Parts: sequence; structure tokens; C-alpha cells
Amino acid sequence: MPRRTAAVCFAMLPLVALALAPVRAQDVPGIEICTVEKTMERRTSCLQSNVDFLQKTVTKLNLDHQQKLDAANRQIDALKVTLAGLQKTLGDLQAAQAKTAEDVKKKQDAPPAKDAK
Repeated sequence: MPRRTAAVCFAMLPLVALALAPVRAQDVPGIEICTVEKTMERRTSCLQSNVDFLQKTVTKLNLDHQQKLDAANRQIDALKVTLAGLQKTLGDLQAAQAKTAEDVKKKQDAPPAKDAK
């Protein structure tokens, strides 16, 4: 039993070490509330940070939407080619059907052939 307790303690050691380690603050990009800043320099810096974040976000969204539009346009072009092929096939089938109907009508209108003996 003491070996098992030691193994559990050894396994828990990294988790305890992480919990006790000092956590560094990370600057997460995003919109900040700049009115809480007291000095003009810090307020200006805060506002500039907000502007930079918004410009990067708009640029990223613009690129994403342009890629989606390009993909949709490629799909539309492929569908147009497919539609043209289907229309050609339909025209060929209609022409063949009309020819078949015309041949059947000619056979019905033709006089019966006399049997030669």
C-alpha cells in the first residue's frame, strides 16, 4: 500500500507544482475600455490598440469572405458547365426521339409490301 500512495503522490506532483506556480498575465487582443486610463498617453495607446485590433479583424474577415466568394464562384462555373452538358444531352435525346417518331410515322403511312412468289 505505501508504494501505491507514493505512486499517486508522484503522479500528482506536476499538478500541484502547476497550481502553485505564479501565473503570468497574457495580453489577450481585443477591445479594451479606455476610459479607465488616467493619463492621456495610456488612453491614446489603448485607443490605438483597439484600432489595430479592429483593423486586423476586418482584414481577416474580408479575406475569409473573399475566399468563400471565390469558392462559390468556382462552384457556379462548374455548375454552368454541367448544365450546358445536360442541355446538349437533352437536345440530342429530343432529336433522336423526334427521328424515331418520324420513322414510325413513315412506316405506318407506307403501303404494305406485296409478297413476291
